[in-house]
Amino acid sequence: MTTLLDDPALDGLALADLVRRREVTPTELLDAALAKMDAVNPKLNAVVRRMEGEARSAIAAGLPEGPFTGVPFLLKDLMAECAAVPLTCGSRFLSGWVPGRDSELVRRYRRAGLVIAGKTNTPELGITPVTEPVLFGPARNPWNPSLTTGGSSGGSAAAVAAGIVPMAHGGDGGGSIRIPAACCGLFGLKPTRGRTPLGPSVGEAWQGLVVEHVLTRSVRDSAAALDATAGPDAGAPTVPPPAARLYLSEVGTPPGRLRIAVTTTPFLGSSVAPVCAQAVAATAKLLRDLGHEVDEAAPRIDRESFSLAFVTLLAAETSSEVEEAARRVGRRPASNDLEEGTWALALLGRALSAEALSTALRTLRLAARGIGTFFESWDLLLTPTLSRLPVRHGELQLSAGEKALTRALVPFKAGRLMKLGGVLEKAAAKTFDFIPYTPVFNVTGQPAMSVPLFETPEGLPVGLHFVGRFGDEATLFRLAGQLESARPWAGRRPAIC
Repeated sequence: MTTLLDDPALDGLALADLVRRREVTPTELLDAALAKMDAVNPKLNAVVRRMEGEARSAIAAGLPEGPFTGVPFLLKDLMAECAAVPLTCGSRFLSGWVPGRDSELVRRYRRAGLVIAGKTNTPELGITPVTEPVLFGPARNPWNPSLTTGGSSGGSAAAVAAGIVPMAHGGDGGGSIRIPAACCGLFGLKPTRGRTPLGPSVGEAWQGLVVEHVLTRSVRDSAAALDATAGPDAGAPTVPPPAARLYLSEVGTPPGRLRIAVTTTPFLGSSVAPVCAQAVAATAKLLRDLGHEVDEAAPRIDRESFSLAFVTLLAAETSSEVEEAARRVGRRPASNDLEEGTWALALLGRALSAEALSTALRTLRLAARGIGTFFESWDLLLTPTLSRLPVRHGELQLSAGEKALTRALVPFKAGRLMKLGGVLEKAAAKTFDFIPYTPVFNVTGQPAMSVPLFETPEGLPVGLHFVGRFGDEATLFRLAGQLESARPWAGRRPAIC
């Protein structure tokens, strides 16, 4: 079915303008979103909780005047606390937990006038770059339902790409906004560390790797959403340099002649598919045609030490998150409360020494220093977002044998044996082969974006990844606006729309 939300010319800001001019009401937009949800969600499994009652109550109570007043919106079912609405984090263990308050980010979404209409699918605890939780089942890609949406904001990406809403919430700890943006043909910006609030229930997520924002169809929606939500909340451990002016004003500002480094050499994985390398080459040509200076260059990263340190941090944080989940639920989890991969990471994290975690953090932060030095000579870095096209469901999961080994080791609490068995190392290698670029810039805290500039002959989107200097979202938005004008993507929509 087709609704008002399917019109490529009507992004979130355009819909809000219709509401402002009283050409459409918030209730009519909500009805359109719910109708689209009913039509496509059974095929995509993008939305895992419908919040129609809450949305209608918010409209009836009167919406605040903001940049997105009346626009329907979806929250990822991870991190963003919504008072009196279950927050499962994609986990069977947390399926009954209900927060008692809104997170600061959700408060700011409400102040911007957004109407929260539901929650979207996410992998358990946001750990994997694909969205295939046991609790809800896999989210399916609107361009090809047999393929992944990416993760961990895969449900949000599928919902936006399919036309349920013009934009949706996401979080990014290793690429989790940019990966699904690339898989689903959307614009996805990861802001600078600390740019958006994580409080009051989260101090710092994954040692500062995680930042939240939105997935959108248009560049300007992303910029306006960041204007509405940016800024530290009480007790924020990291406060980046403030923006010189509104991000929305940057979108139409010429970027000037930029020095852009480009590479297709994977930082963490082993290879890059020709189609992704070709998209980078075509993008480099487009950038040169637009007047930018583009040359081959890349920061040097020790792949093995970086990968090991990243997995060590992730294991420690997963163990800590499982402990926090136990506190919320009021009991410790049994092994069958958690997926095998989550349980394995938690076991490994529990077995790690404080020295091992400290060494991992030193390794990652030293790597970030070197990467920061590289950006003293370049305005931006261009890479593929992913090393290949979206994978099929299940391709990045533990094999049946690995799952069986994990379960067999549960009685021994044998985190160290898991490591010796190589289960997690193999899983990490498969993951980094798919996402060899994005995690690096969660470690550095730099802003980065995936831009849907190209598609394959079969119609699958290909994301291009741009990284800016710390605190410099402005340059990314200027370039993104220029690219969106030079090679528009709004009209490219999956058939399911």
